Amino acid sequence: MSDYDVPRGIDVLRVFCGPDGRHGNELGVVRDGRGHPDQASRQRLTRRLGFSETVFVDDPERGRVDIHAPGLRLPFAGHPLVGAAWLLDLEILELSVGDVFARQDGEFTWITARPEWAPRRTLRQYATAAEVEALPAPPPGEGWLYAWAWEDEAAGRVRARAFPRRRQGVVEDEATGAAALLLSARLGRALNIRQGRGSQILTAPAPDGTVEVGGRVLMAARG
Repeated sequence: MSDYDVPRGIDVLRVFCGPDGRHGNELGVVRDGRGHPDQASRQRLTRRLGFSETVFVDDPERGRVDIHAPGLRLPFAGHPLVGAAWLLDLEILELSVGDVFARQDGEFTWITARPEWAPRRTLRQYATAAEVEALPAPPPGEGWLYAWAWEDEAAGRVRARAFPRRRQGVVEDEATGAAALLLSARLGRALNIRQGRGSQILTAPAPDGTVEVGGRVLMAARG
């Protein structure tokens, strides 16, 4: 639904926008999840919207949210939680895996989460950023692939692209917070990631094993 002809009660956000305010991963947010009380109806709407993820807000005061991708329910996902934290302006989001802490810092919204909450990803390093740029979409293989390379290792700058390699129509993910979290945890350092066409994701691992993931969020449309 690239023209944002969305039903009433649904916001469309762009999460992890670039420094110029462009790009970012589109996210559907259903402000009142009670209108879709069961998983089947939530999947129907998620497929209809066609975004890589859609968030259903079950309790806006407590921050209880439910995340769906086309074809599956997700216990945790990065860009939906950054987007929901920005929209609801809460310090805690409640998930089945645990509480996700959120904060606002100027133009950036941050969440704190544990790497073990994130779905498994194949993190494949390439020799150069140019190789990542030149990849087909998606590369051959099975499973969710996060292709990355250093743009400037000393500065922590990374070039990345993400390929869900699912059969639900999302060929390439524009910006992927969970994969960025896993990469930051593996490398043990803060990262400044340029993903997709020009989205920006920031990460910062903490001594307790959690990782902060942050980025810009903009409202694209209100249904």
